Amino acid sequence: MSNASEDSEHDMFVTEFPKKGFGLVDYLQGRVHFSLMDQMKLMHKSGMTQIQIKETILTNVTEIIDSFEPESKSP
Repeated sequence: MSNASEDSEHDMFVTEFPKKGFGLVDYLQGRVHFSLMDQMKLMHKSGMTQIQIKETILTNVTEIIDSFEPESKSP
């Protein structure tokens, strides 16, 4: 369960990406873009510098990409 202050904080920082009128790839890219922008806004508000924000996000994205193991296709 979440309380009212958590809901308020989420409303302040979570931007919804519109679902209608976009193909799947564009929709997913839009969600990633909005998510990164929301994360950077929160990190900036918490006092992080632009360099710290960039380093943190690039480290996180690099870890995600490096750990990605696509399913192999069966012949």
